[in-house]
Amino acid sequence: MTKLGFCFTGSFCTLRNSLEALDSLLAYGFDVTPIFSFNVATLDTRFFKQADFENAVVQKTGKQPIKTIVDAEPIGTSKGFDIMLVAPCTGNTMAKLAHGVTDTPVTMAVKAHLRNSKPVVLCVASNDALAANARNLGQLLNTKHIYLVPFAQDAPTKKEHSLVADFSLVLPTCLAALEGKQYQPLLAK
Repeated sequence: MTKLGFCFTGSFCTLRNSLEALDSLLAYGFDVTPIFSFNVATLDTRFFKQADFENAVVQKTGKQPIKTIVDAEPIGTSKGFDIMLVAPCTGNTMAKLAHGVTDTPVTMAVKAHLRNSKPVVLCVASNDALAANARNLGQLLNTKHIYLVPFAQDAPTKKEHSLVADFSLVLPTCLAALEGKQYQPLLAK
């Protein structure tokens, strides 16, 4: 059974999409371990109460989420996952990954996983991916073992710098990444 670390970060408006992606991965047969950013682990928002979201994830996976840097650090030495997914991947997380900043459970999990040269899939959801974070997106596109779920502008006339991945393509992107390939086309319609 393929072991997947599923990192959730604070693009709260896309967390429902992340739960649907989680369902597709579980239905396919992945063994999923949840990993929460500090914000997902602590904040109530208009989209979810934190406890309700965590309960949904635990119910689906049967596992408690990793919520601390200390608990995420052993991922590298244990070689615990075959693939790591960050869905959603905020602009903040994208910038940290592009620059090697390891200050959250998610960034530590990704760093620890990458030390084993295994695939990481990013499912971008960022209001500034075509502005301040464009350079970080470009850098990650050119980083070995990093793969992206196809993305598009979600509201080009209202939020011209925003990109959101097509969460329905998480499963095929993960399957391609396990073969060392970027799922195509990268630009969703």
